Amino acid sequence: MHNFKELKIWQEAMTLAKMVYEASSSFPANEKYGLTSQINRAAVSVPSNIAEGAGRGGDKEFIQFLTIARGSAFELETQLLLAQSFGFIEDARLQKLLQQVSLVQRMINGFKDRLLKNAKEKS
Repeated sequence: MHNFKELKIWQEAMTLAKMVYEASSSFPANEKYGLTSQINRAAVSVPSNIAEGAGRGGDKEFIQFLTIARGSAFELETQLLLAQSFGFIEDARLQKLLQQVSLVQRMINGFKDRLLKNAKEKS
């Protein structure tokens, strides 16, 4: 079991979620139950799945939750691009968001690879 609050990957995912909430707060009111809700749920899903995986019994389960978190990060990236295409996010803000998404995606991949390597060494 890992202390998720000490994981840099979780901390960066939390930063991403905060950034997304700040950006989506300026979306049109008629998107409250549409794209705004979808984007916020995807953003929250990333650190939530990292935390849930960290609290599970072993690395194999953690890897599964990291895979889900990575999927949510790619879903979020798609939704942010959609929001920008609708004119809800200006280019400069989108670029900062996409940089953070990319950072989290890379960190998830690296951490997942490290856990897989550790699991193979234990076998």
